[in-house]
Amino acid sequence: MKKKCLFLVLLLALLPLSNLYVMAQPIDFGVGYEDPQNPEDDYPRSPILIPNVDIDGYTLTFYTPCDGCVLRLIDENDVVVYSTVIPTGATCLVLPSYLSGDYEIQIVRGIFCFYGYINL
Repeated sequence: MKKKCLFLVLLLALLPLSNLYVMAQPIDFGVGYEDPQNPEDDYPRSPILIPNVDIDGYTLTFYTPCDGCVLRLIDENDVVVYSTVIPTGATCLVLPSYLSGDYEIQIVRGIFCFYGYINL
C-alpha cells in the first residue's frame, strides 16, 4: 500500500511536466494611420487600444475585440495576398493553409492601422 501511495504521489508531482506543447506566439503590433493624407480625419487624443493577438500555426487568437476590423496579409512585394473582415464576437480566425512565408499582418480599425510581422 505504501508503494502505491508513493508511486501515485510521484506521478502527480510529474503531471505538470507532461504538458509539453508549443505555445502561441504573441504578435507585436506597431500603430500608424490608415491614410495620413486624409484631412477629414479627426485624430483622437486618448490612448489607443492596440490589439492583443497570438498566432499558433495558422490560427490567430484575439484577446481584445477586433469586431468588424479588416485583417490583411501583405507579402514581401507589398501585395495584399489575403484580406477579410473579422466577424463580430470572433476570438479565433484560421488563416488559409495555402499561405507560407513571411508576411506583414495588418488590422485596420477606423483610421488606425496596426501592423506586425508573422511567419507561416
